[in-house]
Amino acid sequence: MPIYEYECGCCQHRLDKLQKFADAPLVVCPECGESALRKLVSPGHFHLKGSGWYASEAQQNRKNTSSDTPCAGACQANCPGAALAE
Repeated sequence: MPIYEYECGCCQHRLDKLQKFADAPLVVCPECGESALRKLVSPGHFHLKGSGWYASEAQQNRKNTSSDTPCAGACQANCPGAALAE
């Protein structure tokens, strides 16, 4: 289920709400009680789970990779480090 972000037009209170796609949007602000809530367009938030997705692993992989040596083989043209090595 997606998490929607709302803001009140009266008191500027913001809240996040876990809702189904079919659920009606919220209208009444829980802070001031006015019917002034509106959905905000905000970036989606997600967390990737599984091997290779954790920030600690990514940092360790960066430490283990030498930035002095560009990629070899077919990946060299697509490697962001290849442009720096030229």
